[in-house]
Amino acid sequence: METYKNYVGFGVAGNFALHLEQAGESADFKDILTEDPNGPKGMFPFYVPGREGQLGIYPISSDTIALPKEECNVQPEPEVALICDLDYDSEGNVTAITPKFFGAYNDCSLRKEGAEKISQKKNWGASSKGLSSTLIPIDTFDKGGVMDTYRIASFLRREGMLMRYGEDVELTGYSFFYGKLLEWMKNQINSQVDFGPLEPINSYLKDAGNPQQAIISIGATRYTRFGEKNFLQEGDEVIVVVYDNGQYCTNPILSMANRNAFEAEGISALVQKVIRA
Repeated sequence: METYKNYVGFGVAGNFALHLEQAGESADFKDILTEDPNGPKGMFPFYVPGREGQLGIYPISSDTIALPKEECNVQPEPEVALICDLDYDSEGNVTAITPKFFGAYNDCSLRKEGAEKISQKKNWGASSKGLSSTLIPIDTFDKGGVMDTYRIASFLRREGMLMRYGEDVELTGYSFFYGKLLEWMKNQINSQVDFGPLEPINSYLKDAGNPQQAIISIGATRYTRFGEKNFLQEGDEVIVVVYDNGQYCTNPILSMANRNAFEAEGISALVQKVIRA
C-alpha cells in the first residue's frame, strides 16, 4: 500500500478509557499534565515523510504485520484512523484539520520497557502498521454525521480459532471526538514540546515541508481479557472491523470474520497476516 507515502502519520495517546492501563503504559504519562484528566495525553508521530531515521520508514500495510527482528512482545491496537487535510498559516502552524475519510486501523505496538518516546514503540520498519484499503467518506465530522452509528470490533485468528481481541465499542465512546477532538489535536500539534514520552510535532511538520495530508489514528480501544494477555505470533491473523451498527449487529460481523468475507457497504475491514521480518 503505497498510497499514503506523502502523508504524515500521527496518533493520539490515551483517548479511550482504560486502554493505557491495560497496555501497561499509564506510568509513561505520570508527569504529563492535561486540562481534562479523562482526555488524551498527547500525540505521537509514527511516520514523517522524508525524515531520516526510523520515523522516515514507510510502515503501512493493508494485509501484513511483520514482527521485528528483536525479541519483543508485539500487540495490535485496534482503532479508527482519519484521513485528513491540513491547513497552515504563514508561520507553519496548523490552522485546520479536515477529516475526509475514516477506516479500520491497527496501531500495532511494541511492548518494551525503557523506550523514551512513544514513537520508538510504533514504527520498527515496513509493515508495522495497518490501514484498511476500504475507507468510508465523511460527510461531516460532527454529531448527525455518518460516524454516529459506527462501531469497532477486532479479532485474532490463531491456529484456525477466532478470538475477540478488543471490545466491540461505539466510535462515539472515544473520550474526545468530533469538534472537541479536532480542536484538541490542532492545539496539541502546535504546542506540544519535547517532554517525557512526547515529541515536538510542529517542528517535525516544518522539517517535512508542511505536508498537506495526514493519517491520524485517534486512539486504541479497550482489550478483551484475551487481547490484554496475548501477543502476536507468526502465523496469526489480525482483524479490525469498523462497521455501521445501523446495518449490522455483532453476530453478523462475527460471522463475516469467521468466513474472512466482509460486505462492502457500511464496513471498513483490515485483515493482516503476521509474518517474521
